[in-house]
Amino acid sequence: MAGYDEQTILRKLAAPDTRREAFTDVVRQYSEPLYWKIRRMVLTHEDADDILQNTFIKAWNNISDFRQQAKLSTWLYRIAINESLDFIRKNKNTSFLVNADEVTSVSSALLADAYFDGDYTQALLQEAIATLPDVQRMVFNLRYFDEMKYSEISKFLATSEGALKASYHLAVKKITDFFRKRD
Repeated sequence: MAGYDEQTILRKLAAPDTRREAFTDVVRQYSEPLYWKIRRMVLTHEDADDILQNTFIKAWNNISDFRQQAKLSTWLYRIAINESLDFIRKNKNTSFLVNADEVTSVSSALLADAYFDGDYTQALLQEAIATLPDVQRMVFNLRYFDEMKYSEISKFLATSEGALKASYHLAVKKITDFFRKRD
C-alpha cells in the first residue's frame, strides 16, 4: 500500500480514537503476504482464510500488548505462524497427510483447488512438503519460499540457528528423496 508508514500506524494504533482506522490499514498492508505464508503451511484456501482471520482477531485483541520491540510485520508473522501451527496440531488427524494407503493425495487435491494456480510439479512439491514433520515444514517454507535468514527464523521459532540449519537440511533431503521415488 502506497504511503504506508509504520511509525505513523503505530502512533495511531496507540490512540483509542484512531486505533480502528490504523488497524484497517494494517489489515490492508499485511493480508496478502500473511495469507501466502499461512497458505504454504496449511495448503487449502479455506483453512488459510480462516487462520488469517484468526490472526487478525488475535492481533486486534492484543494490540495494546504490542511493545514495539520488533517490527509490526514480525509480530503479525509470529501470530500467523503460531495460529498455523495450532491449526496443524489440532487437525493432524483430519488434514491430508501423505501415506501409502491414502487415495487422495495433496497434489491432486491442490490441482483440483480453484485457488491453486501452480502446475503439477509445484503441486508435487507441496505434497513432498506436506510429508515433513511440522518443524521441518515450517523451517523449509520460511527459508525456501520466504528466503528468510536463519537468524530471523530463529526469532520466530525460538530455537537455535544450528537446529534450524539441521532441520532445513533434513527437509531438503526428504523432499529430494520424495522426487527421486517419483521418477
